Amino acid sequence: MTAIMNPGRRAFLKATVAAGGGLLVAFYLPGCERREASTASSDVVFEANAWLRIAADDSVTIRVASSEMGQGVMTAIPMLIAEELDADWSKIQAEMAPAAQAYFNPLMGRQHTGGSTAVRGFWTPVRQAGAAAREMLRLAAAQTWGVPEEGCRTEAGAVLHPASGRRLSYGALADKAAGLPVPEAVFLKEPDEFRLVGKALPRVDTPSKVNGSAAFGQDANVPGMLVATVLRCPVFGGKVKQFNAAKAKAVAGVRRVLQIESGVAVVADNFWSAKRGRDALEVQWDEGPAAGLSSAVIRRQMQEAASRPGEVARQQGDMDEALTVAAKRLDAVYEVPYLAHACMEPMNCTAHVRAQGCDVWVGTQGQTLTQQTAMRLTGLPAEKVNVHTLFLGGGFGRRSEQDFVADALELSKAVGAPVKVMWTREDDIRHDYYRPATYNVLSAGMDERGSPTAWSHRIVGPSIFARFPARAGAAIDRTSVEGAANIPYAIPNLSVTYTKVDPGIPVGFWRSVGSSQNAFVTECFLDELAALAGKDPYELRGELLAGEPRHKGVLELAARKAGWSKALPEGRHRGIAVAAAFGSVVAQVAEISITDRRQVRVHRVVCAIDCGMIVNPDTIEAQMQSGIVYGLTAALKGQITIKDGRVEQGNFNDYPLLRMDEMPEIEVHIMPSTEPPGGVGEPGTPPIAPAVANAVFAATGKPVRRLPIRL
Repeated sequence: MTAIMNPGRRAFLKATVAAGGGLLVAFYLPGCERREASTASSDVVFEANAWLRIAADDSVTIRVASSEMGQGVMTAIPMLIAEELDADWSKIQAEMAPAAQAYFNPLMGRQHTGGSTAVRGFWTPVRQAGAAAREMLRLAAAQTWGVPEEGCRTEAGAVLHPASGRRLSYGALADKAAGLPVPEAVFLKEPDEFRLVGKALPRVDTPSKVNGSAAFGQDANVPGMLVATVLRCPVFGGKVKQFNAAKAKAVAGVRRVLQIESGVAVVADNFWSAKRGRDALEVQWDEGPAAGLSSAVIRRQMQEAASRPGEVARQQGDMDEALTVAAKRLDAVYEVPYLAHACMEPMNCTAHVRAQGCDVWVGTQGQTLTQQTAMRLTGLPAEKVNVHTLFLGGGFGRRSEQDFVADALELSKAVGAPVKVMWTREDDIRHDYYRPATYNVLSAGMDERGSPTAWSHRIVGPSIFARFPARAGAAIDRTSVEGAANIPYAIPNLSVTYTKVDPGIPVGFWRSVGSSQNAFVTECFLDELAALAGKDPYELRGELLAGEPRHKGVLELAARKAGWSKALPEGRHRGIAVAAAFGSVVAQVAEISITDRRQVRVHRVVCAIDCGMIVNPDTIEAQMQSGIVYGLTAALKGQITIKDGRVEQGNFNDYPLLRMDEMPEIEVHIMPSTEPPGGVGEPGTPPIAPAVANAVFAATGKPVRRLPIRL
């Protein structure tokens, strides 16, 4: 076992005082303040800042600070704590943590779920919390029996004394353990000692989602609650000029019609009344300067910006000289469109603002941001704002935003009652924070042997971080260049630049962010180079990844499992791609055919991932499948277009998702690894678009340089 001493700034363990048959171990991150004890429950000492609670009935309740949006965090985090605690997994219960500084993710600097950081960020801290509780229980048993602590061991929710055959459950020891000091040093298990971590355990949230008892944002139901919808200007940046509410107020059930920051809201007894009232509204808009914006105009803006020098994101070697002396040269332009998130559960939020406090019920990726939004709009301090995190019916980065939260807070404050704000599907698609569209200019040179000697990539597109004051002044948005500036291929002369443009379309974080676009661009351009050199694209990648063992490992595994060297049936074609994102490396091979209607049919996807240390392989497989479906939908179907400043799409009829009968067979292979844990929620998305596009290139001889794929 590895000794983990007091970690300085992360000194975190505080013991609570025993209370009514329970043990609570509190865990503190830098800057966290200790809170007063609560007497609200006989077996809970603190209401916040605690990771685990052990009750007299042997149940272990673990608080999860990250949001559960399908990625399995409500199982993964309890597994980490239960592993070090030596808990009985059948006794584990999980609950969402409140919004509090104690639950900040060390990698995010706040309580937030994004960037595939949940397991990566909490890998060590929550294990330390479990280990500290384990040692306190062991000492409690030793003192109870009057034996040396070294003679006691823990196993499956109990402390054993092998020499005498005695055993005490954790619940029986909870009172005594609660009064003991927290150890100055704790020991974390070595991987070969794990009993739970690395095993495919069933997810703890599955039963409630199957039987319908799971509470999502739309399920929030508060006594006295009203329901509201908001009519927003269809043009980005537009404002209300004036409105007539007479017809809306005439709808049965409508209580109030009022203007808020985002538009005109109709508050009613139920959603249907609110929706009918909104449909009856008469609003005149000041559409603003974006009224003439279109996709064609945006494309011209990017083309013009591409002619200007960009900010350097990566520079090595002499690019001009290398291109001049190259035996062969290739130039190309790649484009990707704006994309909506299209979460299956549209945006919603319920808020109850009172003079003495505020409660928010919401499926959010950002508890800290939600709390801060409530503080800003109500003037209340943090301790008076309670954020109740519900299950998310899809997040993908969209539920990091605060627009739907602000609506509910503004309206509850205005009407003096709890208000649930509901978005329709059309609201969701037409008022999103979209994945940025980008325009990419690439040039490459090769020597006589067909090896790339120069690689230039100019990225032009909007900046996600430009709207955040702390990062607005940065010359380069790192999210715009990820997946491009960090390509792993051994090319001696390499240049990646970024030019920021702002057409006026709101942009935000979309599953795998910049890597979702740039992997398509770089991996497809590499296949073009392989064709120019007369080389197999798999073999060229292998040559260029000689110094990158993790990349080469997943490349070889995916190719082998896909049977890359074997002939395919007539009409079938393969493509391959590799991408690193969020601490993990993924390779995928897509097998496709082209139908008589000139449509791409994906039959099989073989995926190999190196995500470092494995927590739950079942979750990893599920997330690779999920990421592939999400990315494949975008590659084949996804596109948001603009006309007259408006989004043209509005529902699944014109912004379609992948259907069940279009789903390919997916194989997932996990590389054994001793590397630190990487992400799994997002890394499966970037390679799928280029793998499919490269298969299309193999089938048609024509490179795919623009998404969605059209033949």
